[in-house]
Amino acid sequence: MRFVLVALAVAIAPVAAAQGHPQVRQGFWIGFGFGYGSLSYSCSGCSGSQGAVSGYLKMGGTLSPKLLIGGETNAWVKTESGITFTASNASAAVYFYPSPANGLFLRGGLGYAALSASQGGSSNSQSGFGAVFGLGYDIRVGTNTSITPVANFNWGSIGSGVKQNVFQLAVGVTFH
Repeated sequence: MRFVLVALAVAIAPVAAAQGHPQVRQGFWIGFGFGYGSLSYSCSGCSGSQGAVSGYLKMGGTLSPKLLIGGETNAWVKTESGITFTASNASAAVYFYPSPANGLFLRGGLGYAALSASQGGSSNSQSGFGAVFGLGYDIRVGTNTSITPVANFNWGSIGSGVKQNVFQLAVGVTFH
């Protein structure tokens, strides 16, 4: 019960603080965040999934109070037995806010995906077409600053029948 009360207080505090800061989106924006990602991959004769740390960096411009456009990178990284595995996407993305006075947004984009493994000075990677989808919510905590929880899905078809996807839950900071 104590955990539920603490979680509720943590969830309500930013919303209460945000009441004095209306949702305004204009000009340049930038954001970054970290969280947990679950990588799933498949190829001819192989498949698997595993979880690890993930993060994102995004930036762009505001087309209207409902529509932002920009570029972003998403990465999932795990080191196991001295080998570092990385799944990444670099995409052009659109952020759509159905209600400008609200912080909820939907995200989608197309770009480049890569999956790599490296150990010491050597590495092996494959890359190809990528797509990104997701949703999030800007919780305004300052005039131009939001805490932004997100749920993202990053997908890639990276050649030779290899496919990857990362489902990411993260919390970030966005500056509008």
